[in-house]
Amino acid sequence: MIGHTDNVVDIDAPIAFVWRHTNDVRGWTDLFTEYAKVEVLSEEANAVTFRLTMHPDEEGRQWSWVSYREWDLDTYTVRARRVETGPFEFMNITWTYEALEADRTRMRWIQDFHMKPGAPVDTAGMTEHINRNSRIQMDLIAERVRLRRQAVVGFDDVIANRRRGGDLRTLVAPSTVGSAFGFCGAVRLGPGERITEHYHPYSEEYLFVARGEVRIDLDGTPTAAGRDHAVLIPRNVRHRVVNTGEEEALVVFTLAPLAPRPELGHVETETLGEPAAEPA
Repeated sequence: MIGHTDNVVDIDAPIAFVWRHTNDVRGWTDLFTEYAKVEVLSEEANAVTFRLTMHPDEEGRQWSWVSYREWDLDTYTVRARRVETGPFEFMNITWTYEALEADRTRMRWIQDFHMKPGAPVDTAGMTEHINRNSRIQMDLIAERVRLRRQAVVGFDDVIANRRRGGDLRTLVAPSTVGSAFGFCGAVRLGPGERITEHYHPYSEEYLFVARGEVRIDLDGTPTAAGRDHAVLIPRNVRHRVVNTGEEEALVVFTLAPLAPRPELGHVETETLGEPAAEPA
């Protein structure tokens, strides 16, 4: 008899966020409760060979084995097998991911295996064990991934983007906390600094001036905004932000909804090296 298990869990997070966190094998000791150590032996563009070591069982035995894992991001599918089979004649694993909603993902684990003669447990017993443990671990992973979306992100926790001017940091985003419908961040501008002109084909942008005085050029028309003031920038409106004060300005930005792909969400109309056009 071939052992077969099929277990699913729904996770309150976007599919890309779930994919990234559940396939980071180096982080499995923080995601699963059963693994004590992960050692990556080799890596390729879409595959990894690694050693897993479990926590000691009730009898003090510590199981360890080498697995090979490869993935296809286009189909959100992972296939894995044990290289060191241990008590198994073979163990093949498939993980699939399905986007139920923008912020909800179904993760499925399928395992096909057969136990060796003389193994500590037969195939039927291992099937029961895997089903029981998979449900425990999947529920735990769903909760841990959900809580990671509630992380507090500081200005210094993310990398600065200075390509468009100033010190811009995207804080709450699909990449940091798995936001599904928009993102936000902040930019620090020194006196005279600017964010170069651009527009967003898919998103509205909401600016809030937390500190300082700025000028926001909207399709060439200047708008002054000081501390504790906010401005809406409609979709497809060209805009530039300039610090017109004598102190550093801090501007908070939010954009929604998300573009279909990140590279489509922002269109440059000037570069940092060229002089800014004077507003009308």
